[in-house]
Amino acid sequence: MGQLEVRHFPDGETYLRALSEIKGRSVILICTLDRPDEKFLPIVFACATARAHGAARVGLVAPYLAYMRQDREFKPGEAVTSAVFARALSANVDWLVTVDPHLHRTHALQQIYSTPSRTVHAAPLLAAWIKVHVPQPVVIGPDSESEQWVASIARDAGAPYVVLQKTRQGDRDVTVTLPDMGQWRDCVPVLVDDIVSSGRTMIEAAEQLLGAGMKAPVCVVIHAVFAAQALSELRSAGVSQIISTNTIAHETNAIDVTPLLVPAIGELVGP
Repeated sequence: MGQLEVRHFPDGETYLRALSEIKGRSVILICTLDRPDEKFLPIVFACATARAHGAARVGLVAPYLAYMRQDREFKPGEAVTSAVFARALSANVDWLVTVDPHLHRTHALQQIYSTPSRTVHAAPLLAAWIKVHVPQPVVIGPDSESEQWVASIARDAGAPYVVLQKTRQGDRDVTVTLPDMGQWRDCVPVLVDDIVSSGRTMIEAAEQLLGAGMKAPVCVVIHAVFAAQALSELRSAGVSQIISTNTIAHETNAIDVTPLLVPAIGELVGP
């Protein structure tokens, strides 16, 4: 385990110093990238410092990878930040490991990241948690695009699944349509999603499930971003439990992704 000293000067600039012997060694930086703007420059400085002191290679483990949302120019003049961020990060690290990046129109990290990368998937861990902790679950996906992922979780959990129809008009304006839930009335609905930021999709889904006479839903999420008041608003919507993986440190963490990361890191670090 190496050590970095990181602090800020009074004007807000970053001070960084490597406290461990680096020469000739492979350096693995671990930094999950929620709230990424304040973390990116320290990563750049750490990579440069490691190389300046003779590091053989410098890799980044970012369990949550930011800047995946804006992957096209929706309005004239918009920055396509996913591509810009990918180029900047690729220029500074020799390899990258992450968990379930929030891909949309980009189908794989290799489309925008030029550095070697590995993506690991938390679905089996979510399924295992559901199987142990939720009696008679029905797994519910947020939209039709999630069906393959949700079907995999449900299969591994030994549960049925349904998917919602979602229409998004803005960052906090989401409409969710439930299918007929009559045959699942005795089941515990388990809302699963790869990321919760504003929480509007899960809040809307939870309210509709309760309105349809279903039991209080359990929410299981990979990346617990939970911007602003999202967590308290989701709890107020009537859910019974909120569970997340530890890709982002959060009070809802209950599923450890470390066993997924270690083999992927080993493939890229090399001998």
